Amino acid sequence: MSYCSAIQGMQPESRKELHKNYHDNHYGFPIHDDDELFGRLIMEINQAGLSWETILKKEESFRKAYDNFSIDTIAAYTEEDRERLLNDTGIIRNKLKVNAAIENARTVQELQKEFGSFEKWLEHYHPMTLPEWMKLFKKTFKFTGGEIVNEFLMSIGFLKGCHDESCPVYEDVLKHDPMWNRK
Repeated sequence: MSYCSAIQGMQPESRKELHKNYHDNHYGFPIHDDDELFGRLIMEINQAGLSWETILKKEESFRKAYDNFSIDTIAAYTEEDRERLLNDTGIIRNKLKVNAAIENARTVQELQKEFGSFEKWLEHYHPMTLPEWMKLFKKTFKFTGGEIVNEFLMSIGFLKGCHDESCPVYEDVLKHDPMWNRK
């Protein structure tokens, strides 16, 4: 079942609205801000083993805990910051995921130096198949399995599949020129 179909059948309304906002306004739309791209990666990593609903409910807490996803700020985190995150009940308190966020921020800084931006690094490797992306992410980042890579790339418009073609949002995504639609 696609995300589009899943949110249509959800109840109660508050749950549906949480998913509907993400589905209608964020999922599959290209992101051109490196901090926001990195924030999406953090959220996808934290979703591993949990429901996306859990992550959506905690998004504002993630933004606050991770300094609005500032790559440079996160890359400079100290042991005290690590402990702060591991004690923050508003986010997912998993040591591997917290460490991955910090280490991945440092990795993204290196990619920015080499390619100019995180987005340009992604564009440099486009187009690739999902298995190729998975291999690249596994080599480059911490805590990035196949499902994380697939959802991250679909959610930012690099891989097709985030919306059914019959979904009205599909046409909106196309207007934003997602990478998967470029030749």
